[in-house]
Amino acid sequence: MAGKVAERRAALRENLINIAEQRIANDGLSELRARDLAKEAGCALGAIYNVFGDLTDLVLAVNARTFHKLGAEVAEALADAPQDPVEQLVVMSQAYHRFAAANLHAWRALFDVERAPDEDAPEWYLQEMGRLFTYISDPLAVIFPQYSDQERALLTRGLFSSVHGIVLLGLDGASAGVPSDEIDSMIALILRQITLAK
Repeated sequence: MAGKVAERRAALRENLINIAEQRIANDGLSELRARDLAKEAGCALGAIYNVFGDLTDLVLAVNARTFHKLGAEVAEALADAPQDPVEQLVVMSQAYHRFAAANLHAWRALFDVERAPDEDAPEWYLQEMGRLFTYISDPLAVIFPQYSDQERALLTRGLFSSVHGIVLLGLDGASAGVPSDEIDSMIALILRQITLAK
């Protein structure tokens, strides 16, 4: 009996993630409502909170899938990238841009999910982010062999933040001097200039 309950719970969890993933992709995170999810899943509203602590936990589960897809796209781009580590950074950054543009709402949800100020993300969530950072850190270790692990970690996050900011402003059409059709060129120029500092 307990096994069947666990199976039903796991099935509901998977169904809710699938529904939430599709709704976020179509309408954005701000339009996600627990009542709408329950209706589409054919379950009571309270059943959602029996499976997930709150709606944020559900969004984190969706975001883990998005991180995984993003990582797969970056890995695929790197498979055909030149051996030069600087160009690898350029290739993966442009892959990041392509993914963001093609999956705008899901990509935005990675960074728009709200948590309490003192609440850390779950370990599995941090691991997904860590895998993405490894793609950046590996070529940086070749470019800057003199850097300590701590310095390289800071540079990894700094480069990610720079690329992310360019992509975000460009895709938002913000008045920040980032024309959407020049995002890739801007990213490549900045990365090549930064890595000249070695």
